[in-house]
Amino acid sequence: MARVEGFVEADNAEAIITRIEHKSRKIESLLKQYKPVEALKTALEGSPPMTRDERCKSANWIVVHRALMAIKDVEGMFASLDPEYYDILMKYLYRGLSTGDRPTCEQCLRIHEKLTERAGLGCILRCLADTVNTV
Repeated sequence: MARVEGFVEADNAEAIITRIEHKSRKIESLLKQYKPVEALKTALEGSPPMTRDERCKSANWIVVHRALMAIKDVEGMFASLDPEYYDILMKYLYRGLSTGDRPTCEQCLRIHEKLTERAGLGCILRCLADTVNTV
């Protein structure tokens, strides 16, 4: 892959979109099997793609959003979600809050509360301070 300052060039965006579409199919399969936490883990893996391409970021957000909205048991989710996912999850929660969509915001706030309890304020600070790896 061609890279510029650690980012994938726009001409490779199609390859990223293809990977996101594959991830989306896998997530839908997991959701049909009633495995929302596994779907969320899959959605968060490899995120954010190292690209400035907004199409890639939007496509990945759609996949993460689908998995986030399927989570019913937030406490149970954290029982099986590894801490390695916390920071990227926080970034997507803020993206969800920025949509202004009421159901999305309510779900993001529910998860944000539990994530902050579990991961602490450092998770919020790392998310807000990282202006390079944006979602």
